[in-house]
Amino acid sequence: MKLIETGIQDLFVIEPDVFSDERGYFFESFSLTKFLKHHLNYNFVQDNEAKSVFGVIRGLHYQTNEKAQSKLVRVIQGSVKDVVVDIRPHSNTYGKIFSIELTETNKLQLLIPKGFAHGYSVLSDTSIFSYKCDEFYSKENEGGIYLLDPQLNIDWEVPIDKAIMSEKDKLWPHFGLHKM
Repeated sequence: MKLIETGIQDLFVIEPDVFSDERGYFFESFSLTKFLKHHLNYNFVQDNEAKSVFGVIRGLHYQTNEKAQSKLVRVIQGSVKDVVVDIRPHSNTYGKIFSIELTETNKLQLLIPKGFAHGYSVLSDTSIFSYKCDEFYSKENEGGIYLLDPQLNIDWEVPIDKAIMSEKDKLWPHFGLHKM
């Protein structure tokens, strides 16, 4: 497993060791032993999976207080643009955006620590998106940022007339108005 720095503290791209031959491929999508070797001590408690079609944009979501979540995200099928925003109030990269294309082919993963808003857009006909969380979902601690906020100016790589967003995601406050 290769750990790739992103320029934002504690946010890493993970490139797994993939073993391929005529039968297909094999890789460890998560190994606690390998995480601990890199001083990454996470206690993941839940795995989630979402299937979506082209144009779906999910996010930008986060959880607050003691229910804040770290996530390890990856794509099983298709391709997504994965986006995070640093919303840690005392971070020297507060407000900084990081994005990466995660695909079934590149098998890259993104390790997102607590204190980030997270979202993704589906770039392929369909995608299956998988992620681990180190805390359970809590409706009372749920937060979000409007994903089309002009201050953030995120290029989701989906034409706006083709974008499919939940009603809830359309109602989140703008970046300057969110409460962490």
